[in-house]
Amino acid sequence: MLNKSVIEAVINDALSTGGDFAEVYLEDKYNTGLTMIGGKVEKGLSGRDYGVGIRIFNKNNSIYAYTNNSSKENLIKVAREAAKALSENKKDIAIDLRKSSLDNKHFIKVLPNNVEKAKKVELMRRAYNTAKNYDEVISQVTVNYMDVEKNILIANSEGLFVEDKRVRTRIAINAVASKDGEMQSGFFGPGAHMGFEFYEKINIEEYAKEAARIAKTMINADLCPSGKMPVVIENGFGGVILHEACGHGLEATSVAKGTSIFTGKIGEKVASDLVTVVDDGTIPNEWGSQNIDDEGMETRKNVLIERGVLKGYLIDKLNSRKMNMEPTGSGRRQSYKYAPTSRMTNTYICNGKSTREEIIENTEYGLYAKYMGGGSVNPSTGDFNFAVMEGYIVKNGKIEKPVRGATLIGNGRNILKEIDMVGNNLAFGQGMCGSLSGSLPVNVGQPTIRVRSITVGGRKAKK
Repeated sequence: MLNKSVIEAVINDALSTGGDFAEVYLEDKYNTGLTMIGGKVEKGLSGRDYGVGIRIFNKNNSIYAYTNNSSKENLIKVAREAAKALSENKKDIAIDLRKSSLDNKHFIKVLPNNVEKAKKVELMRRAYNTAKNYDEVISQVTVNYMDVEKNILIANSEGLFVEDKRVRTRIAINAVASKDGEMQSGFFGPGAHMGFEFYEKINIEEYAKEAARIAKTMINADLCPSGKMPVVIENGFGGVILHEACGHGLEATSVAKGTSIFTGKIGEKVASDLVTVVDDGTIPNEWGSQNIDDEGMETRKNVLIERGVLKGYLIDKLNSRKMNMEPTGSGRRQSYKYAPTSRMTNTYICNGKSTREEIIENTEYGLYAKYMGGGSVNPSTGDFNFAVMEGYIVKNGKIEKPVRGATLIGNGRNILKEIDMVGNNLAFGQGMCGSLSGSLPVNVGQPTIRVRSITVGGRKAKK
């Protein structure tokens, strides 16, 4: 890591042409990625990524530069070149860096970098064998393993000087079922802000079986009928709809530009009374959690929507200036190659009072989305389209036959208002979210919910 005297010199040169804020972000990252196909490791990558990013503000304007040469001479050169882009009037600013202590919420027992690759491959092989041997209809299984240890240092012209270590690990299992020339897949990808001890806390065989079970169930399922109907969305990764269709619209990245459907709506009713939405980066060892954001601010629990009323946004440091609002510990970036911006961490709908069984029993006819797949959304309008990985028809309050090919089509602003039942079984699902500052680990979450009416795409129902 860099010493204070070097950082102070870099910050002073970054401010030499009139900038009013400068920041240095250093990252030293170790990562491993392994891919197993057909029971063999087809791809493996281990490496170290090291670099420094320098950011400068002048009022609401900013410039960002990065380098992997951390010599004092080069860093000062980069800082001076970046400063030229924000030239105004030189100011004399005294920098007094004060090291901050962190309240570490994410304890790591076994650093993945200290675990032999053979042990990681054996874990993958257990998952592969379990999924492949689940049923003869399973034609292919792919297992991806990843771990990362990221050491960061953040310092700025306001006197901040803070260091943190982030360790994450994840395994993703994809099973494919084939029958009569068609294929269906099932997926599970558990992960955590933990070391290799994570795999002592989960049953990898159970996740592998579930991926294979989904694929087998869907290859034997009928096509889903289409039309508007109630949809029950299961807990956990079902929260991906909230994340994509609503969460991105609550990030200052779009709010500050006025392109979000939620811009200027604080204090207004934007959802059902049953809906409270939270983004919480402090939950110990969760996939999307961090001690600090990538601007050095402690992460926190941000209530975004409370009982249907919009309460706030996710705000980074630059957009806080543009919006004249305080930052919320939400500035995140993939690596030193990206400037940070407002991003989600662990975003979820809070528990309600209904049980999952009550929600099903009170649904006369509709779709039960047990597991959600991928989708797309237009953040400026909130319009979305999501695939249902595993779905069932609900009839007379009971889950009946499985159906495949279902998609959920709607609008984020409308879907929040259409939620008429919320369960009491909050759970999380892990994913990677892409946006302006790169691809980031995030948790999506919710209890079981029911949407009163939503368009389901599928096969046109026969009359």
